[in-house]
Amino acid sequence: MELRFFIKQLILPPGGLLLLILLAWVLWRLRPRLARLCFVLGFGGLWAMSLPVVVEHAARLIEREPALVEAQWHSLGERAEVIVVLGSGREAADPAWGSDQPSPTALERLRYAARLQRATELPVLISGGLHYGEPPSEAALMADVLQRDFAVPTEWREERSRTTWENAQYSAELLRAQGIRRVVLVTQASHMPRSRWCFERAGLEVVSAPLGFLGVDSARPLGGWLPEGQAFWQSTRLLNEVIGMAVYPLLYRE
Repeated sequence: MELRFFIKQLILPPGGLLLLILLAWVLWRLRPRLARLCFVLGFGGLWAMSLPVVVEHAARLIEREPALVEAQWHSLGERAEVIVVLGSGREAADPAWGSDQPSPTALERLRYAARLQRATELPVLISGGLHYGEPPSEAALMADVLQRDFAVPTEWREERSRTTWENAQYSAELLRAQGIRRVVLVTQASHMPRSRWCFERAGLEVVSAPLGFLGVDSARPLGGWLPEGQAFWQSTRLLNEVIGMAVYPLLYRE
């Protein structure tokens, strides 16, 4: 398993926030002021990130690409040559299916891509490599679901990528070999800014097809001020995108 996975788990919540609380306990007698600061940041971060209202407002700052309304779907065939769907992890060894399955987020993307494919008749490329180095690839799992559950074939499978940057680079290699440069890109709305940035730097023209918007009215009791486990998970994904958008231009300079 890659070192970057462990580093990411330590930095991103809840790991980083729990470490702050642990540090507060260690420093309580030696450095009481610093300990209080660590506790406030750790506990306050856990509380804030579990609020749906925080997710809603944070997402609005990140989800900059507008949604494609259904009336626009049929015209996509004039603007692009292929639908590219990005992988999003997998669930291991689900007993109900007897095998690994695409994550719920990946299934959302497949459902949307299937609708777009039927409206446009464009071919589909799925991009997603091995999960922690273990086969099958995310692209293989998603292609199987797309065919069996949505009756939509996958023209190309990109199975080497481990990051969004690699999604773009390896997908661009496959598509350039076919003379294709214009793509409809399917991924979560919060992931779209970073994904589009990567695909455009890989030399492709991108039509954004975001889904799974979080910056909408949460319709939660008390206006979303009650903590929820789902909100914490969503906040973590948003924070991951913020970090990614800050780090990628430093890692992948032109």
